Amino acid sequence: MIIQLFLARKDVLSMHTEQQTAGGTGILPRWEHYADKALRGEKLEMEEALTVLRADDDELLPLMQAAFRVRKHYYGRKVKLNLIINAKSGLCPEDCGYCSQSIVSKAPITKYPLLEKDVLIEGARKALEMKVGTYCIVASGRGPTNRELDQVVEAVQTIKGEMPLKICACLGILSDEQAVRLKEAGVDRYNHNLNTSASHFAKITSTHTYDDRVRTVEQAKRAGMSPCSGIIAGMGESEEELAEMAFALRELDADSIPVNFLNPIPGTPLAEQRSLNPRQCLKILALMRLICPSKEIRIAGGREVNLKSLQPLGLYAANSIFLGDYLTTEGQEAGEDHRMLEDLGFEIELCAL
Repeated sequence: MIIQLFLARKDVLSMHTEQQTAGGTGILPRWEHYADKALRGEKLEMEEALTVLRADDDELLPLMQAAFRVRKHYYGRKVKLNLIINAKSGLCPEDCGYCSQSIVSKAPITKYPLLEKDVLIEGARKALEMKVGTYCIVASGRGPTNRELDQVVEAVQTIKGEMPLKICACLGILSDEQAVRLKEAGVDRYNHNLNTSASHFAKITSTHTYDDRVRTVEQAKRAGMSPCSGIIAGMGESEEELAEMAFALRELDADSIPVNFLNPIPGTPLAEQRSLNPRQCLKILALMRLICPSKEIRIAGGREVNLKSLQPLGLYAANSIFLGDYLTTEGQEAGEDHRMLEDLGFEIELCAL
């Protein structure tokens, strides 16, 4: 029903725009004007970004249609699928307030050291069976030891030699030498999220800085890996700070932008932080598409509990999702996601290279 309503509203909006243009007024609806700016490579102003985040819920469908026009220009109706393997769980010395694996968390999670090479390889085979294009090896901690890096390098070399998968690594802060080794092993992409705005960062983490995260993304670029960096929305930030995040990612020129929505985990400092609703999540996704128009926008952690029944609409702005479970929280069953994409008439991009 949601999709039928969306498509019907899209037709009405299209007719409205054509009538205005034909009448010689040259006036486009506001959201379509923003889409035009994005397609011309122009940056939205801060006030325009805030207008998106503050849009009336009655304007949600035309806003999503404008975002879809930009998404379709760059990606058509294709969707990239990603799968995470939690390669090392817990045991982290950092104090990130959202994370169940941090040193300040009291969440009862399973903790284990870096998984053996064979387990990482088996996870890649599972990803291939699920029609995933990008396999994400994620490890907790400030950064990998050289021994841990050896294990990841060996696994990546085998995976790249046997399977048509893109590999994304997320191992924390690296040395220059470690970054080069990952690239040489075959890692295509390196993820290190900004997580929040520079102005809000100290309220979330104190054991490393916002600049540390920016430097790590730039380091991945220098090593020749595609940069992946995104956000976690819903951590008490203001609308202005949400807009700052989008502009910062545009400036950083991240190729892939995972948009996480906080899933408050009992035992973490942000366990009681519940500020999002499904409609606001859609506006955040639309903003990311309009500010970073050509980038892979991925609906990431927390989509099931925050977007709820509006998950399908998110893909009119985003062009990528995670399948299966996240790091320490459960995700939607992969078959359900496949059915959702089929219902939308979208096409799975089998190899996301």
